[in-house]
Amino acid sequence: QKTLAKIATCLELRSAALQSTQSQDEFKLEDLKKLEPILKNILTYNKEFPFDVQPVPLRKILAPGEEEHLEFEEDDEEGGAGAGSPDSFPARVPGTLLPRLPSEPGMTLLTINIEKIGLKDAGQCIDPYITVSVKDLNGIDLTPVQDTPVALRKEDTYVHFNVDIEIQKHIERLTKGAAIFFEFKHYKPKKRFTSTKCFAFMEMDEIKPGAIVIELYKKPTDFKRKKLQLLTKKPLYLHLHQTLHKE
Repeated sequence: QKTLAKIATCLELRSAALQSTQSQDEFKLEDLKKLEPILKNILTYNKEFPFDVQPVPLRKILAPGEEEHLEFEEDDEEGGAGAGSPDSFPARVPGTLLPRLPSEPGMTLLTINIEKIGLKDAGQCIDPYITVSVKDLNGIDLTPVQDTPVALRKEDTYVHFNVDIEIQKHIERLTKGAAIFFEFKHYKPKKRFTSTKCFAFMEMDEIKPGAIVIELYKKPTDFKRKKLQLLTKKPLYLHLHQTLHKE
């Protein structure tokens, strides 16, 4: 199990290397090939792992759409959070925020501050965090996916984050029709996995300095933006603040 978790880490490193424009310290294809004999002999492998990596935290990772089959009942009917003891929670999902890219003459970088999200049951969300991704019209990632740390605090109908996300591509290099997605996730003790509660997105024409509020939509996350359903008729939004950096 530990070896598989380390292999998962290596795959994540390889994925990050493929999406990165910087070439130093990346996880190369030759490195990945070293894992093949380990996978072939996974049940009997007892040598030292070839890379000094930490195993990916063991957590239930669901395929797109899978969680919806597990969660056919409405969130409202679950009797609220709080079941299960804190000792039985899985490893907390750490933040995976990335630093700002180096500036380039004539090119624009975007920092998005995620201030807060409005939810009617904000206080019941356990370990809430937001996954930020930039997708093209076909739902393909244009930059590495980033997770915020767990929210700072919950207050009334808001979950507060106040965290900066550095978009990992110059705005001029984003393809036409791209969008920045924000998936609000929280831990469900009854089902023992982290679930997407709702999502929001921002399109390219909404990139401008200053505050912006965007609407929340029902899961599953529709990266192609074809069948969008508002989360609720109530005026609940994701509150953001954008800063543009241009040299």
